[in-house]
Parts: sequence; C-alpha cells; structure tokens
Amino acid sequence: MTRQQYDDNRISALEMAMATTSMIIGASVLALPRVLAGITESSDGWISIIIAGCFCMLLAFVLGKYGALLGSNTFYEFTGKLLTKPVATALILVVLMYYVMYASYQVRAVANISKTYLFERTPSEAIALMFLLVVCYAVSGSRMGILRLNALFLPIVLAFTMIVLILSNQIIVWQELKPLFVTGWGPLLSGVKESSLTLIGYESILFYATMLKRPEDAPKAAIAGVGIPVLISTALYLACVGIFSQAGLMQIGYPAIEMAKEVKIPGQFFERMESVFFTVWIMTLFNTTAMAIDLAMHAGYSIFKKGKRIHWVVMIAPIIYLVSMWPQNVISFEIFGSMIGYVGYVFILLVVMLYPVVKWKMKRS
Repeated sequence: MTRQQYDDNRISALEMAMATTSMIIGASVLALPRVLAGITESSDGWISIIIAGCFCMLLAFVLGKYGALLGSNTFYEFTGKLLTKPVATALILVVLMYYVMYASYQVRAVANISKTYLFERTPSEAIALMFLLVVCYAVSGSRMGILRLNALFLPIVLAFTMIVLILSNQIIVWQELKPLFVTGWGPLLSGVKESSLTLIGYESILFYATMLKRPEDAPKAAIAGVGIPVLISTALYLACVGIFSQAGLMQIGYPAIEMAKEVKIPGQFFERMESVFFTVWIMTLFNTTAMAIDLAMHAGYSIFKKGKRIHWVVMIAPIIYLVSMWPQNVISFEIFGSMIGYVGYVFILLVVMLYPVVKWKMKRS
C-alpha cells in the first residue's frame, strides 16, 4: 500500500461493515445468553436473536440509504437544510447524550468484568479510569485512525471467538438444546426486544457514511455490519445453553466468558482461558468505546463548530467517567444499559420516519 493510498480520508464498504460490527459487539453480547435464558424456554432464544437481527438489518438498511444521501454534508448540516435547524439540533443533541451514555456503559462494563476475571483486588474506579484514559489517547488522533483500528482488531477477536466456539464442541451437551420451538410468542417477542437492545450501535452508519469511497455502498455495509454480530450472538447463545443448560445460564453473569473458562486447549497452554478470552475481547470494547466518544465529539462539534479534538476529549471524558460510576449495583447497571438502548431506538426510529420526508423534499428540489 502506497502512502497516498493509506493517507486518503475514505474507507471501503468492508471497512465500514467492520466498524459497524465493532460498534455493536460490546459488553452486552457477553451477557445476552443469561438474559434470554430468563425469558425463553429450552434453547429457543436463538429464534429471538434471528428475528431481532432481521428487524435491525431492515432498520440499518434504511439508515444506510439515508447516509448515502448526505454527500459531503454532515448529518446535522443535511438534516438542517431539509428539515429546519431546530429539528436537526434536537436530533443531534439526542445523539450527543446517547453516545456519552453508550461510552460510559462500555467503560463501566470493562471495569466490572476486569475486576471479576483479571484484577480482583483493583478497585473498579481505577480500572475504569485507566481504560478511559487509554481510549481518550486514541480518540485524540484522527477519525480515520480509529476506523482503521477495526480492521486490525476485529479479525483477531472474531478468530479467537471462533476458536473458543470450536473447542467448546467437546463439552457441549447437545441434549440440552432440546426440545425446540416450545416457547410462546409472548416470551419470544420479549426476547426479540432484549436482543434488539443488544444489537444497538448500527446507527453509526449515519455519521461515518460520508467517509465512504462509494456512499451508495452504505446500505450494504450496514446490513453486513449487523449480520456478523447476529451470527456471533446466536452461536454464543447456543453454545452456552449446551454447556450450562437453560436453567444454569440464569445464574451466570457473563456466560460467554464462563464458557471460555470451561474450554480446554490441547496441551494446557492456558490455565485460565476466560482471562485470555476477555483480554482479546477488550480489543473490540476499546473500538466500541473509541467510536462512541468520537461520535459524541462529532455531534457536539456539529452544533458549536468550535474547539479542537483534544479540547472535546478533555470536556467529554470527565462526564463519561462520572456517568459510568452512576450505577451502584448490577441491577442498576442493567437498567442503565436498557435505558441507553431505548434512547438509541428513539433516535433510529425518528430518522427512519424522517427518511421518506427527506426523499420527498429532495425530489421536489
């Protein structure tokens, strides 16, 4: 790759899909099997994941189509021109609040899980602060650098996850996956809701679509970016049910990590596989948090048009840290995560409803 090719400020559809995948695959994916086990019967949670995945891919497709219309304009500028500045300002303020909360959730999740599996004697506050400082260092650089980190980290995370899933075949009790299709539509739809909240993050296509070499590829990249997390979530869920049983899953905080704990590598190279698994998974949590902070800064700068990136980092980072320390226990932390998902879907559904209006106004003009 020549210097000129590397330094351009455009990304391919593949890189966009990888960025979307990294945005979605966060801490909530690790806990999803437990959540679904408490709602559905047997191993029927996979049905909820697939239905939620199809729903999210449809929404992501519409958001990708909207992003393809932006051209060289930011989301705020484009929406302001067609739907008035007050509408654009209200939407971008929701985005700013949402991504600050999103980053806070990931920071707190890293602190909680790291304390459980890696640093038992280290306070969560210290772990969260160290992680946030490292992320802020990355975010203070270029946006393109953040996006290209996905191309570096995501293949490693996916490859290691596949290795864990393959090795887990040795200990899966396939009988635990039966019987099939025994859950009623009510619990299945509740599972769809929880799975949809876990798959949040694909709305980032709206803000990175302007960086695509071919903006018309945004819908395709969005669908691929959602499809990969759906497959990973389904595989992790089924493996966890087969190993721990549906009843056992309800008692485990992060089943995906506990699954790695049960896996045995031939030769016994690693005694604590769960620590290695989460250490690798931190790569995608790093990318998720970095992009969330970047998008929060982008939203703020879109309105005020003042300050350098480092200034926005200094302003936003303390807020993210304080918000991340707000949940006092596991229950309040899960409520906080659900609240973030609801805010995200309010924004997504508003944009989806505005898309026909925008198309109509563009045709008239």
